[in-house]
Amino acid sequence: MNILRILTIAGSVLVATTGTGQAADISVGEQQHQQYCISCHGSEVYTRQDRRVQSRNGLSAQVQRCQLALDLNWFDDEVENTAEYLNREYYHFNN
Repeated sequence: MNILRILTIAGSVLVATTGTGQAADISVGEQQHQQYCISCHGSEVYTRQDRRVQSRNGLSAQVQRCQLALDLNWFDDEVENTAEYLNREYYHFNN
């Protein structure tokens, strides 16, 4: 992995975990989830006992990792839209 990609990931995760100051658009997050996420994961990844994500910040970071792996080039608000949709639908972490 080159240094620019590492810095991009680190910066994006930092922004995602500190918040953007804007409310997430849940309906957009749901659409993004249906279009890009559900084909790989199904819903069982979110509800299994040994799930990887253990916090709201961790959820944003995981969505960021997934979108980078798929080379989607989402903006921070798009990551947060999907993370907030997943949080409200499956995870129920306190923000």
